Amino acid sequence: MMGAGGPTMTEVTLAEAQARLPALIAGLPAGGTVVITDADRPVATVTVHPHPPADPTAVRPGYGAGKGKLIEWIDDGSHLDDFAEYM
Repeated sequence: MMGAGGPTMTEVTLAEAQARLPALIAGLPAGGTVVITDADRPVATVTVHPHPPADPTAVRPGYGAGKGKLIEWIDDGSHLDDFAEYM
């Protein structure tokens, strides 16, 4: 661990990381790091992104959000004359 307001660094073995990596990541603050070791040698580093991506469901528009935004061009129907043989 790094102290005094600096980024948090946790060191775990490869076996421990395989068993509980989601919990390790969830417990770190933004910018925190997990160093994964194998035989006391660092083999990987996982850093929590400082700005986690926004929840995709939070920006999803609700039902009816497009009401009134579709413009229907009313024409005399002459544009369908080219398709008369198919109708």
